[in-house]
Amino acid sequence: MKINLSRRSQLVTPFLAMEVMERAKELEAAGHDIIYLCLGEPDFPTPPAILTATGQALAEGATSYTHSLGLIELRQEICRHYRDYYGVEILPEQVIVSSGTSPLMLLLFSALLEEGDELILPDPGYACYPGFVRFAGGKPVTVRTSAEDGFQPRAEQVRNLLTDRTRGLLINSPSNPAGSVLTGAEMQALAEIPVPIISDEIYHGLTYEGEEHCILEYTQDAFVLGGFSKAYAMTGWRLGYLISPLSCIRTLQIMHQNFLICANHFVQRGGIAALRQCQGDVADMRAVYDKRRKELVKRLRELGFGVHFAPKGAFYVLADARHIDSNSQRLSLDILEKTGVAVTPGIDFGEGAEGYLRFSYTRSFAEIVTALKRLETYLQQRKD
Repeated sequence: MKINLSRRSQLVTPFLAMEVMERAKELEAAGHDIIYLCLGEPDFPTPPAILTATGQALAEGATSYTHSLGLIELRQEICRHYRDYYGVEILPEQVIVSSGTSPLMLLLFSALLEEGDELILPDPGYACYPGFVRFAGGKPVTVRTSAEDGFQPRAEQVRNLLTDRTRGLLINSPSNPAGSVLTGAEMQALAEIPVPIISDEIYHGLTYEGEEHCILEYTQDAFVLGGFSKAYAMTGWRLGYLISPLSCIRTLQIMHQNFLICANHFVQRGGIAALRQCQGDVADMRAVYDKRRKELVKRLRELGFGVHFAPKGAFYVLADARHIDSNSQRLSLDILEKTGVAVTPGIDFGEGAEGYLRFSYTRSFAEIVTALKRLETYLQQRKD
């Protein structure tokens, strides 16, 4: 019997960062020494206060459903965090807590987009954005950004793409894959565009130069995606949140009730501890990332890669390798097979990053140094 899969399921393309990682795992199982610079997953353990809080929560039987928006205590802490860090006032009723930001993106895009509606995305940008939009029935419209602008969209570029089907603009700062950070003035200009803004702020807490700004400082007609995976080293805990205008929250809540119910109870207790007790842990991790960032940028430039601007946030360097091979997927796989260094091909993030490679500095300083030595040998062998 032939099983027919839906058309929309075929619109989602492979996530190449995961494909590289899975091939690297195969090589590692066969005895190869692999250095993983391909994924944005912190190598730090989750801070002790979070482990203690979740352990206590489990001991107290916190394994039940919670309110579909999330524990009120956690939502109150999120509101306090935004007041203390950005000077913005939000209500607990505006916050939906879920199992990471990915399901929230799917809910949000499904709520915003009718079939054929458009959402403007940066190119390059996070690899999974277009798949979410297409699966929800929408059409991704990309704004081609430049290295000179840190691969961030400019307001005049976005305005030129607006149509009567435009339903929003998605921004990401600090950004994946480039690690660039929008200034307050740049956010203000984007906030003046007459469409809702979806601001993916999952890398907040990991900015090394300049200030972090939240889009809610400049407009209330915005949706903010945030979470605990990156800054608090909680990727596997799956805990994220969406801040929404009050006018949209009830629809999103009903969808969340039906499709996801709620985030894990005891994990939410860990989120409360993260916000209350772990800012020092975040600062310590950020300092280590910063040291790795500076070394990686310096050595990549010495090796001839085009690092056209130094990343100021997140934990990625997007390096121009077009002088080596214009096909980034072919190049990343060749590097993996011949050196054991796993890096992500730029094409994963859009046509604007083809020929680039994304290096993640979420491995130890020693591993990064070793990886760069292997790359130096690899590049010399290509010349010989």
